[in-house]
Amino acid sequence: MSKRKPDHGNSYPDSLSLKHRGVGGEIQQRAQEGVAVLTTNDGIPVADNQNSLRLGPRGASLIEDFVLQEKLSHFDRERIPERVVHARASLAHGHFELTQSLQTFTTAKVLTQVGKKTPVIARLSTVAGSRGSADTVRDTRGFAVKFYTDEGNWDLVGNNMPVFFIQDAMKFPDLVHAVKPEPDSGVPTAASAHDTFWDFVSLMPESFHHVLWVMSDRGIPRSLRMIEGFGVHTFRLINQRGDSTFVKYHWRPRLGLQTLLWDEAVKIAGADADYHRKDLWDAIAAGDAPVWDLGVQLFTEADVQAFGFDPLDPTKLIPEELVPLKLIGHMTLDRNPDNFFEENEMAAFSPMRIVPGMDFSNDPLLQGRLFSYLDAHLHRLGGPNFQQLPINRPRCPMANFQRDGFAQAQQHKGQVAYEPNTLDPAGPRASATGFASAGVHPGEVLARGRQRAASFSDHYSQPRLFFRSQTPVQQAHLIAAIVFELSKVKVPLIRERVVGHLIHIDEGLAQRVAAGLNLSPMPKAPPAAAPVVEMPPSPALQTTGNWPETLKGRCVGILIDEGSDATFLAAFTAALDAAGASVKIIAPKIGGARLSNRRHQPAHGQLAGSPSVLFDAVVILLSDEAGEALSREAAAVDFVRDAFGHLKAIALSSGGQRVAKAAGIDPDKFVVGADDPKAFVRVASQRAWDREPSVRQLP
Repeated sequence: MSKRKPDHGNSYPDSLSLKHRGVGGEIQQRAQEGVAVLTTNDGIPVADNQNSLRLGPRGASLIEDFVLQEKLSHFDRERIPERVVHARASLAHGHFELTQSLQTFTTAKVLTQVGKKTPVIARLSTVAGSRGSADTVRDTRGFAVKFYTDEGNWDLVGNNMPVFFIQDAMKFPDLVHAVKPEPDSGVPTAASAHDTFWDFVSLMPESFHHVLWVMSDRGIPRSLRMIEGFGVHTFRLINQRGDSTFVKYHWRPRLGLQTLLWDEAVKIAGADADYHRKDLWDAIAAGDAPVWDLGVQLFTEADVQAFGFDPLDPTKLIPEELVPLKLIGHMTLDRNPDNFFEENEMAAFSPMRIVPGMDFSNDPLLQGRLFSYLDAHLHRLGGPNFQQLPINRPRCPMANFQRDGFAQAQQHKGQVAYEPNTLDPAGPRASATGFASAGVHPGEVLARGRQRAASFSDHYSQPRLFFRSQTPVQQAHLIAAIVFELSKVKVPLIRERVVGHLIHIDEGLAQRVAAGLNLSPMPKAPPAAAPVVEMPPSPALQTTGNWPETLKGRCVGILIDEGSDATFLAAFTAALDAAGASVKIIAPKIGGARLSNRRHQPAHGQLAGSPSVLFDAVVILLSDEAGEALSREAAAVDFVRDAFGHLKAIALSSGGQRVAKAAGIDPDKFVVGADDPKAFVRVASQRAWDREPSVRQLP
């Protein structure tokens, strides 16, 4: 029998029934003749590869789901020894200080003892790329924090985006397989601009909210110190009375948000693949410790009924205008690792690690993660004793009857390794004040089966909210990113399917993407499983709206050469230091240059190896002679041209003006003279967004 050829048409494959396109809760259609039947590794036919086994449409996932367990455990072991996802990361130590108690909602001491400083580590990572990939790729960033609390370790493991691609953990291996390098060719690395990723998301309408987030400027952050963090899932807090309150966690950087332009990110990846890692390390080493405020959104089951969407759906967020953010503390990262391998590569995070006064929700993606993270650690770190590694070890007393196993480091004594017992009356026992789970909500229907709640079926309203909340500049960048990614997709009908979904989100968005792809006529939109609901725009979802006008935490590059004005250099250095910026001196030669006062000025970097993409703004302090010479040097011309094209502020001496002229720059208000450092500081804290239409065409 001949094999059936892949169908790249606008219709959905058999594995996604008409109803599943929206709800995802129907049994897969029976395999047709000539199509292989999906089975487990034991050959057992799989009836539903979209949904985990759950107790009720909004209920908890069940441990008996062998299909889910096999799929996740196999996925967890696909890389040795590197992490399958979040392989590339930076890690730092610090502390969390609580400033406002949540005693009304929880008994967790870390959230009730005001003034308490809890040691933490934070691991900030890319998701799709390998350990050796570049930092500035377009990707989601992982944001994982381990709190070493007095009641045990608490891991808050999330991302820099509040939503995720999928609703059920059953689809996580499929998502990662789709975004990873294609298995036949092994390319591309750390990139989603290829057929398998867009084929997958075009068949999973639930993914489009996260797709828009990662295609926005947030997908290419300027610095790990300038990203938000989100717990993504809905968790529970439990108070002294046993009352349960839903909670979502948010990290807000005090430096504000800042992102890169695409061309800038590409060039940084070539100039310095470790850009984010070095930026975080250097800031901490210099004593400029980054700080994030921790905020929570608190709500009840009764509140959920009024939302119009289901907060147990990880593809949904709760607008801050609906549930305001309550800031309760802050995290400071002030110490770099002593050993990258021991502290970063061996660090183990898991959302299952919570302390008394906390609990989980029935979010089906979260439920699957509770199994998968532990399973991955057991594989990657060599066995059941990975918590004994110094970076994972709790800072509070720990005692149980678990013994032996690979890499056991403790020396247990005595004859008893079980409980209950009478032979070791001083041994550990359960406590009435220990961890207790929240009770089942009385209104939940506990029907067992592979199912997805009807409340998960609206896939387009929140992507519409996100897109329409952006400024016109941000919308243009998002559209350009989608056009770029889809231009790398080889199968035309995959591009058509994507545009069909975009029609539901925003017709103008779809039309501009279609125009950028030269796609005509417009594809038809697929059936929507639920009506699209209009939601008020949320300014909190913007990037530029959360980009503070400050140079604090930013870096300015100053290009000098022989004869550069020493007075100007001192004035700029003083003004930038007062504004909180770091300054890097760049010269044509690594040794530096002799200034106008005949004193030698060392340089931090050499011109050809320190392009302007590495800085937030630039100053060109050149004598007329040096400017004339460097106007014929490609590295110098590109230094100025790229800074202008990347919408950065530029200060020019008379010699610098000669290089700018060679670069074809038409000065605007963000290009100032070298005689006024204060004017430069005023304009250097933001991008010259008004300049963009003159330097690039956007869809």
